[in-house]
Amino acid sequence: MAAELDFSPPEIPEPTFMENVLRYGLFFGAIFQLICVLAIILPVSKSHKTDSDSFEPKNSETVKKPKAAAPQISKKPKKESKKKR
Repeated sequence: MAAELDFSPPEIPEPTFMENVLRYGLFFGAIFQLICVLAIILPVSKSHKTDSDSFEPKNSETVKKPKAAAPQISKKPKKESKKKR
């Protein structure tokens, strides 16, 4: 009975080139997804120095001017009529 049992390891063929590409591609995809999820969860602070170099500094006056001008554009001028007596 002991002669019938075969405890040798099973024969596993060597992975082919495409199987290796698929395996490492899946690892790369998983790492990329983790990086994307972490980028959403963890906020990245932008330094003030890079913002001031590439863009003009905005103060409160430049921001308020377009907001104040918008209602004036939408108003229609009223027609002046003479009072009838």
